[in-house]
This record gives sequence, C-alpha cells and structure tokens, in this order.
Amino acid sequence: MATFVLIHGGGGSAWEWHLLVPELVGRGHDVVVPELPIEDESAGFAEFCETVVDAIGDRRDLVVVGHSYGAFTAPLIADRLPVRLIVLLTPMIPQPGERPGDWWDNTGYRGTEGLSEEQQFYNGVPAEIVAQAAEHDRDQVSGEWNEPWPLDTWPAVPTKVLIAREDRFFLADFQRRVAADRLGMVPDEIDGCHSVALSHPKQLADRLTAYLPS
Repeated sequence: MATFVLIHGGGGSAWEWHLLVPELVGRGHDVVVPELPIEDESAGFAEFCETVVDAIGDRRDLVVVGHSYGAFTAPLIADRLPVRLIVLLTPMIPQPGERPGDWWDNTGYRGTEGLSEEQQFYNGVPAEIVAQAAEHDRDQVSGEWNEPWPLDTWPAVPTKVLIAREDRFFLADFQRRVAADRLGMVPDEIDGCHSVALSHPKQLADRLTAYLPS
C-alpha cells in the first residue's frame, strides 16, 4: 500500500481530486488531499510545504502528485520527508530560484486564443462536474507568486511527468519541450484534458498505481 499525496493546482482545492480518491482507495491505497493556504496573503512556499507535511502526519511510503501549479510544491515535500516517487501531472515544472510569476515567460508559454475557461480546463469533463467546478474555485492571493523557488536542485527522488493529450491549457508539445529542457525527461501521456483527474479518474488511477513497483 502506498500513500498518495495529491496537491491541487492554482486557485484550486481538494475537490479537484474527488473522483480520483475513491479510485485509489479502491485499489488499496491511502490518500492525503491537503488544501494549500492560497487565500492567505502571508502564505508562501514554506507555509504550503508545512500544510502538506502536517496533513501527511506519520504516514510513509509517499507518492507525491503535483497537478499543474502544484508541481511547484510537490518537490518541496521530498526535501522534507522520505518520498518514494514524485509525479508531476500536466505540470508547471519549476527550476531553482524561479518565481512562479516568471515561469510563463521563462518557458515561452503561449496560450490558445479564443477558448473559454471551460474549454481550456474542462474539455471532456462531464457537464454535471463542470457545473460544480466554479463553486470550488478559490482566490489565490498567497505570496509565493513572487517568491524564488527555494530548492537548489531537484530532489534525488524518482520523478515522472504525466501529461494529458487533449490538454488545451498546456499543449502537449509545449509540455514535452519543458520536461526535456528542465528535467531531461520524455513525459508519459494519458488521454484527457488539463483537469485529467476529473475527465479520466479511472485511467489516471491505473497510471499512478502502475508506477509502483510490483
């Protein structure tokens, strides 16, 4: 049994994972779903990390999954606790000393014009789930946006990058390039949108558990 630590993306909440959690539990694993203090202007990377570490408690055998902006936080946990595996899901992959606010220009990100927020983030997600999403959005006013990412190097922990083929927010070619530039990796791919935990939770659970050694 592993403990999956699921870290949500920017402006998000634990709700992002509500379809994935029962899939992982049904496969015999424990799950921790912290909510980062993104509505606290005084909170930065240290507070994000502390929130996750506190939620983990004394659990071990950790697989830390960082979705989108959550990829800035996921490696910080591996710097604090023994982590078995880091999985970066449709991620913003940071580099040492980088401010999140600078990531967009540093990576050469270019959005797809003319798409609504629903089309960017939730294509392929069932309509009834999309209708609930706005109720769970939170204002991200925390201070880490202009804070240099604190690690000097990537943690010495096995790392996987998993991208979604139908992602309209971070296009697949863009994510392949960033993964190669920043981690020297070819990412794995899965069907689904940027919010793949909502569009393809069963398939995502299968991919995450397949990363565990037999």
